[in-house]
Amino acid sequence: MTEDATIHKSKRFSNGFLGPSKTAATNAEVPVPWSRFSAWLECVCVVTFDLELGQAIELVYPHDVKLTEKEKTSICYLSFPDSYSGCLGDTQFSFRLRQSVGRSSSWFGHEDAYNRDAPVTLQKEHAHFHGYVYFRQVKDASVKRGYFQKSLVVVSRLPFGNLFHSLLQVIAPEYFEKHEPCLETVCNEIDQWPAPVPGQTLNLPVMGVVMQVQIPPKVETSGGSPVKQPQTEPSLTAVLIDLHVIRCFQSVLIHMQMLWELMLLGEPVVVMAPSPTVSSETVLALVSAIAPLRYCGDYRPYFTIHDSEFKEYTTRTQAPPNVILGVTNPFFIKTFHCWPHIIRLGDLKMSGDLPKQVKVKKLAKLKTLDTKTGIYTAYKTFLHKDKSFIKRLLKGIQKKRPSEVQSAILRRHLLEQTESFILPLERYLESLMPPQRSMSPWKTPPQIRSFSQDEFMKTLEQAGPQLTLKGDWTGLYRRFFRSPNFDGWYRLRHREMTQKVECLHLEAICAADLLTWNKDKSEVEIVDLILKLREKLVTRKHQLPVKEELLEKLEQSIQTIISSLPEDLQTLLHRQ
Repeated sequence: MTEDATIHKSKRFSNGFLGPSKTAATNAEVPVPWSRFSAWLECVCVVTFDLELGQAIELVYPHDVKLTEKEKTSICYLSFPDSYSGCLGDTQFSFRLRQSVGRSSSWFGHEDAYNRDAPVTLQKEHAHFHGYVYFRQVKDASVKRGYFQKSLVVVSRLPFGNLFHSLLQVIAPEYFEKHEPCLETVCNEIDQWPAPVPGQTLNLPVMGVVMQVQIPPKVETSGGSPVKQPQTEPSLTAVLIDLHVIRCFQSVLIHMQMLWELMLLGEPVVVMAPSPTVSSETVLALVSAIAPLRYCGDYRPYFTIHDSEFKEYTTRTQAPPNVILGVTNPFFIKTFHCWPHIIRLGDLKMSGDLPKQVKVKKLAKLKTLDTKTGIYTAYKTFLHKDKSFIKRLLKGIQKKRPSEVQSAILRRHLLEQTESFILPLERYLESLMPPQRSMSPWKTPPQIRSFSQDEFMKTLEQAGPQLTLKGDWTGLYRRFFRSPNFDGWYRLRHREMTQKVECLHLEAICAADLLTWNKDKSEVEIVDLILKLREKLVTRKHQLPVKEELLEKLEQSIQTIISSLPEDLQTLLHRQ
């Protein structure tokens, strides 16, 4: 079973779903229609093939979900494998699409409680949708084309690949037999699920099956940064990472150092695969290779020529963007031959034999449609390969070590390498924080010092990455500073540090003796202080991790100060 969702069989519920349906529920029971459903999913779509229209959306549920025409078109094209894939039977894969400009959502504000507590790699998306597809293509004499072709698609802002693919394995076969009534029942069941809460084990019942999932919580260092995640059982680890990640990388294991660096630096990469399944699994495995660092470039697990960003990403008038594209159409070999890094893969087949390792080849050899597997790039790694680690993995394949164990070994190696890379940056950020003794309740909070690349480089001599890997670490950091991943990481950390300074300042105010300060001040100064404190309480109370008892003490102090003022001022302040 996948690492994020452990499925347990349970007896089928007598009425087909848990609790009352949306239509039967009262306003008191469900204050906002589909609020629980929306905490997990945006909608469920059924995409079919129409002889006159081509791919077309047959159904969207819940019915009142508003998708733009552009989003509907993108979902249609991304939900079917292209004709080159030759997918017969049932196929599962995923995609990611950009939301239309101007779309708003009441469920996913930037101060969303889930995102505040979840690791950055598992947070809800604000500008993209994830699509999880269960596609069926079987011979059917009753259909003019001779084939039944249909996709059931789960659309969500959450990057829970394993959970939603497990969900589709439960509901899709049933839907293809019973159609819309089955889908309505499933959506009503999901509308009874508990909200996704990091750190809690959640039981998610659907169609007589209970999926058990635990989303790992954000683990903070003393500086407030989610650097090191706890080592948990494989079934409870980050949902972005496939438990069988070894399957995606089996033919490129000797090049993992190069792939890790390309992801760290946010380099433009195209993954050419024989099917959407291989394409999407590989792109997601690449993105997760730098966890717990968030990949801040764009990535498309499955990309087609019909994508609305096709022209944007294939223009030759400017350098390729910082994006990872997973494609299956051989046409892209010609389109992307000017991109700096192209990975050409074959089928992902796990066997006991040692997989043939692809070679690094020159980009000039990428001109024919029958291009052989390989990594086409001129990139030279900054760090040397860890030959003993590669040997350990290859030996594990020869000895038929379980793929779950192999994946855990690979994931641990990548995690430790990323953490070692981030650690010196975190230490340097700590030095930029103002000392706690400089916090005064009577002054504005002190400023955080600016990040200096040169100053940071000097710290590497004493506090460089604690790894056995040798190489040009300085060059790698300088290149990293120009990447979208550094920009995204620094913006997030600076926001967290600013919040910590605000929190410490608020704690200093809460701990101050306001009543003593109040004695020799004028009424104007006292009223001004009360208004400022109230504003700080309102804006920060729900955003900063300040102890509740401190906030209560501050509120009591404010009320005591107000009671010492003349009645007319008391009345005025109580009205505000």
